[in-house]
Amino acid sequence: QVQLVESGGGLVQPGGSLRLSCAASGIIFSMKAMGWYRQAPGKQRELVAGITSAGSTNYADSVKGRFTISRDNAKNTVYLQMNSLKPEDTAVYYCNTLLAVQVIWGQGTQVTVSS
Repeated sequence: QVQLVESGGGLVQPGGSLRLSCAASGIIFSMKAMGWYRQAPGKQRELVAGITSAGSTNYADSVKGRFTISRDNAKNTVYLQMNSLKPEDTAVYYCNTLLAVQVIWGQGTQVTVSS
């Protein structure tokens, strides 16, 4: 059974930082590309950052220079370090991966940026 479990969300002031984690099980994690997405109220889910099995990364323009995606294959975990947070970063953050033709999602973790 494939499972992705996100953690690390919370309430933070503008300019603050958070680190999200996504622990994977049921997959050969080291061979999988992983992604972080977010969905704000009333908006579509959007890609935030992705990392390949080889460690190559890509980012949405809105988070470049502020967010960093990384992975620890020994811990089957992908991270999203978020710095200089803005109110517009407020959303539910999800990690995902692809299993054959099926996209697997975690349950999400809420990030709220507010003073």
